[in-house]
Amino acid sequence: MELRRVTAADKEIYMALAEEFYRSPAVLHPIATSSIRAAFAEICRSDEYLEAFLIISDGETVGYTQLAKTFSQEAGGRVLWIEELYLRPSWRGLGLGTEVLRWIEREYTPRFKRLRLEAEPANARAMSLYAKLGYKKLDYVQMIKEYGSG
Repeated sequence: MELRRVTAADKEIYMALAEEFYRSPAVLHPIATSSIRAAFAEICRSDEYLEAFLIISDGETVGYTQLAKTFSQEAGGRVLWIEELYLRPSWRGLGLGTEVLRWIEREYTPRFKRLRLEAEPANARAMSLYAKLGYKKLDYVQMIKEYGSG
């Protein structure tokens, strides 16, 4: 398995993978394509807030992960949000998700105090993987307030 940083040349595959992810049962609802384009533009602009990596196995792009950066007083430092981790269905269950998460830990925990992610409770496979790797469930209720349109 290889992780390769997304570049401007990856727009077509990144957009396809993100569209697949946001139309899968792993998320509550699809999002506007314009939101995916905005994230891609930010990924290409800088790694200050957002980074993305293509997941490559046997020479084929099989998924992607997207990482967002914040600071948390509660954590006492920087927090890396694993915003998205998507593998195409035929590549699931082969250990790639574990490899990606372990790579993230190796690469980022020296600079970040906490790793954080979300999962749909119905996604039992993902929840099991995250628990196996030491992620703990938080009893927070997340709330959002949207501004602007798509």
